[in-house]
Amino acid sequence: MTDRDETASIQILSSLGEIDAADWDALANPPGAIYNPFLSHAFLNALEESGSAVAEAGWLPQHLILERPGKGLSGVLPCYLKSHSQGEYVFDHGWADAFERAGGRYYPKLQCSIPFTPASGRRLLVREDADADTNRQLLANGLMQLCDQRHASSAHITFMPKSEWDFLGENGFLLREDQQFHWQNDEYETFDAFLETLASRKRKAIKKERRNALSNGIEIDWLTGSDLTEDIWDIFFEFYIDTGSRKWGSPYLTREFFSFVGERMADQTLLVMARREGQYVAGAINFIGGDALYGRHWGCIEDHPFLHFEVCYYQAIDYAIAHKKKFVEAGAQGAHKLARGYMPQLTYSAHHIPHRGFREAVEDYLERERKMVESENAMIAHHGPFRKSNQDTQ
Repeated sequence: MTDRDETASIQILSSLGEIDAADWDALANPPGAIYNPFLSHAFLNALEESGSAVAEAGWLPQHLILERPGKGLSGVLPCYLKSHSQGEYVFDHGWADAFERAGGRYYPKLQCSIPFTPASGRRLLVREDADADTNRQLLANGLMQLCDQRHASSAHITFMPKSEWDFLGENGFLLREDQQFHWQNDEYETFDAFLETLASRKRKAIKKERRNALSNGIEIDWLTGSDLTEDIWDIFFEFYIDTGSRKWGSPYLTREFFSFVGERMADQTLLVMARREGQYVAGAINFIGGDALYGRHWGCIEDHPFLHFEVCYYQAIDYAIAHKKKFVEAGAQGAHKLARGYMPQLTYSAHHIPHRGFREAVEDYLERERKMVESENAMIAHHGPFRKSNQDTQ
């Protein structure tokens, strides 16, 4: 594929294995940038090699690789041709239904995201130098061309930073906002120091929940690095399958994915495991970024009151404090996180829709939706758990 700028060409890769890991990572996590584990070649390739994000699962890799003469590899964009809208966490099922009722064909579509991972991060992966905006523009143009070539209804770039969102909006993409709940570390020395910033009633409720979560003789282990043996992954996968089957009907990730993560990303992976009478009964997987801890999947084989909150939210805060992480991102949605110190944050996605009538309908919807999301975000933040003097700083 050749961009309108004849000095640039874009190659489409059907597998991340077609590009050297060091070349990809030089753009995804360049020196000096804040490390994002989900952008790494190791994570994305583990999804493909394990059979989790592949054509058979409705995720056909179509990664864009930008080359410029004399400048070499100048940009990459993780991208998939999708035959459904599962595993994305930015919901467009209503768009699909409306377009198909009107006689259109919504699938296939292009999805530029990290499969099954609602964590924000850069998507137009270019070096931050004098050519950065040019390279972002070339990647965006290449995505629009690919949309035409694959006869896709649309192209969607999700969970991007606001700077990329603004850039794409200036280049004709439709803009969408949504909401998540993140915990922010204001240089707390201990969990109790964090609790002191909360209103008295919320502080007491959290202390009670933590006591009750461990009241049945449950102990918590943090497992990372060499702790992540195949036996441990077998145990955790049982948790994941149990919860995933009840939540989604069909869990997204294969057992092999966790083995690849253990081989290639052990030091960037944290399992928080709950143990009772010498046996693990629940756990959550987290990924460790440069300034954030990202909570992903939880599962259990025994039900204990408040154990989910302890393993997924409070232990993540403990870890972030102990390791000086600025944020905890605990996944999509979940207003119940607010009472536990996780405050609402806007998330951003951009959408290319070539069909004029469909585009106009979506554009009108998004304008109204953005106003609603921003209003709701402000209202929820106002009713957060922090004492009023602290609330204003969150």
